[in-house]
Amino acid sequence: MRTLPARPRLPVGAIMSGGGARAAYQVGVLRAIAAMLPRGAANPFAIICGTSAGAINAASLASNADRFATGVARLAKIWGNLRVQDVYRTDLLGIVGGVFRCLAALLVKGKHPTRPLSVLDCAPLSSLLGRLIDFRRISRVIAAGHLNALSVTASSYVSGDSVTFYQGDGSQRPWRRAHRVGRPADIALPHVLASCALPLVFPTVPIGREHFGDGSMHQLAPISAALHLGARRVLVIAVGSTTPGERVVDDIRVSPSLAQIAGHMLDAIFIDTLDMDLERLQRVNQTLASVREDTGWRSSPELKAIDTLVIRPSERMDAIAASHAGELPRAMRFLARQFGVLDPNGAGVLSYLLFERGYCRQLIDLGFSDGMSRRAEILDFLGYGDAVDRQSSYAMRLSIGW
Repeated sequence: MRTLPARPRLPVGAIMSGGGARAAYQVGVLRAIAAMLPRGAANPFAIICGTSAGAINAASLASNADRFATGVARLAKIWGNLRVQDVYRTDLLGIVGGVFRCLAALLVKGKHPTRPLSVLDCAPLSSLLGRLIDFRRISRVIAAGHLNALSVTASSYVSGDSVTFYQGDGSQRPWRRAHRVGRPADIALPHVLASCALPLVFPTVPIGREHFGDGSMHQLAPISAALHLGARRVLVIAVGSTTPGERVVDDIRVSPSLAQIAGHMLDAIFIDTLDMDLERLQRVNQTLASVREDTGWRSSPELKAIDTLVIRPSERMDAIAASHAGELPRAMRFLARQFGVLDPNGAGVLSYLLFERGYCRQLIDLGFSDGMSRRAEILDFLGYGDAVDRQSSYAMRLSIGW
């Protein structure tokens, strides 16, 4: 009987960036990976890193690292049946109350709010994550050798640093770089909520003596955490499409709407920094490849090239979101129409906030399709290149319906 490799020889890090509802796409890619791996294969990722909504997927996956396929199936079930009201309050009273509190804090001098300010109330998300993720299992699966480390990144409103909270097997060390800090921690619900706390939209989260917000802010090097934690190969599941035309203006004489400006800001927070970091890593790898072997530099651990594999959406997510705009609850749909979110150029914002099952299921299906289309490449990257032809029937079973 053939023995399956427990894990790739070089530690592989999985990086799941932020992107609100777009993170459903990551679940689809993970579902494809679970489908293409040989039966009984172990979790292929030694290090799992998540930011913002990607932190939800990362923490859930890490808590099930000893049962990878089951953990992915659980994530797919949650995302595939999600409703907006599972993430934030959608009733008109709740939304208007949040807007009023924000305006009052701006207009009343010296007023100190008794609770964190936010337009939306994400109490439902806290309840959902409490049911979804068993944080106590993380330490057990790490101790059992199913995972080397998990990290969740948030932004400190006190120091302005991008803080990566990590839970590992003891081989990792804290780090400090320019506005980038790595801190050991027992990852728990507050860390994930903090990483998801988009400024003003969701409330800040206190951890220790600091308040934290969305981890994609100030995260100038999204890949660095995985490298600090020991990854030597990195699989990135991005949520930004390479398809041109995501920021098209139909008429230059017309000023951008509020929703269009907000979409541009969200893209800058969630997508642009990852693309820049990938480009920077590619340049470093190219530089190392050009160094002559006889210099001896390439033998240094700090100067090893890092293999990367990036999976991106093959379709524009704003266009997909626009086709599902009718799924928004009535109160949200009314407000979205007033701010231009339902206009063609405002769909970028909608793609981040539309936590509805029709939209999420289409993103999961897209992620699955994109993952399976690169099956041989992914299997080779993960060290299962000889298993390419073994699991086609099993993969097809997992790809059928909901």
